[in-house]
Order: sequence, then structure tokens, then C-alpha cells
Amino acid sequence: MFPLSANALPGQTTDEVAAWIQANPTLSPQSGETLLVRKSDTAAQRFVFQASTLPPGRATPPLRTGIVRSERFEIFDLVNGVNADRLQETLRIIYGLGIYQDFQRARVVYAYPDETVVNLARSRNAPLLEALQGELRLGQRFAYWVEVAQPREGRPIIGRMTILLKEDLEKIQTELRNR
Repeated sequence: MFPLSANALPGQTTDEVAAWIQANPTLSPQSGETLLVRKSDTAAQRFVFQASTLPPGRATPPLRTGIVRSERFEIFDLVNGVNADRLQETLRIIYGLGIYQDFQRARVVYAYPDETVVNLARSRNAPLLEALQGELRLGQRFAYWVEVAQPREGRPIIGRMTILLKEDLEKIQTELRNR
């Protein structure tokens, strides 16, 4: 039912990734959507998938042009909420069992926020800084960045997962530590 490997991932050309997006029944883009797919059932539920030639985080010039460096999907759901399990299941549905297993076996190399950041966010009355919970994982094939906005009260309603080239992991880890 689910393929063992995805046909398009970071490291491939924009043409290869665009063709894979067009053929992916889960993404099923509308006419004109190539590297960016947006779905919205209602104002309370949205899904976005984006492939980018830039590494995640602060914009830096691409090392190689025409190569996808990261793919990200984001779910906003006021009705059902969004948690890490739902993001993982979405990863499995979009990319197949092989990438899902790479994610499952990946080791966590950075997780946030730590207690210091939470206390600072509370003292500054910065609920968004406190709510963002994430981790970076290093797998055998790719690196993964998972982030969920978990408010102090209530359930999380937005989450995102980024699949990125392993060579871009250090850049995003440095940026996350310094924010």
C-alpha cells in the first residue's frame, strides 16, 4: 500500500521534484502548482507542501542551482489539532515507508525549548516563543526538523516537518540555538 521509497527528495533537480509532486496522489496539486501545493478544506483546516532550492532557515545563496535542498509540509487544523504523531503519519503517507523508517531511526541532535527559554518566554510574556517545540533529527539518508506550536493551555493547532539535506543540518541547528 505504501511504497518503500519516495521518488523525489532533497538533492534531486527541481524538474524531478515537480514531476513527483504532480504524480503524488496525496499531494494532488492544482493546475499551475509545481513546487508549492496548498490545500484548504475550510478556514479552520489547511495543508501546505513546499519544495525549496534554499536550505531551511535564514536565506543563503544556494550552493548548487536547480537542486531541491528541502521539502516542508505544514498542517493547520483548528478542528482536530496537530501533534508530532500526526506529522509522522503525514510523512509516511507522502513519502512512503523507507523515509518514514529513516525518520524513526534518526537520532535527535537538538530539541527545544529548554527550561531557560521557557522561563525567559514567560517573564517576557512571549507565548509563541514558549509554545514552539521542536527537534532536529539526523537520519541515515536525511535530516528532519519537526516543530509544533504547543500552547500552555489547549491543544496544538499547527505543526510542520522539513526534510533536508544532511549537510544543511548544522546551519539550521546554529540558527535555532541563537534565536
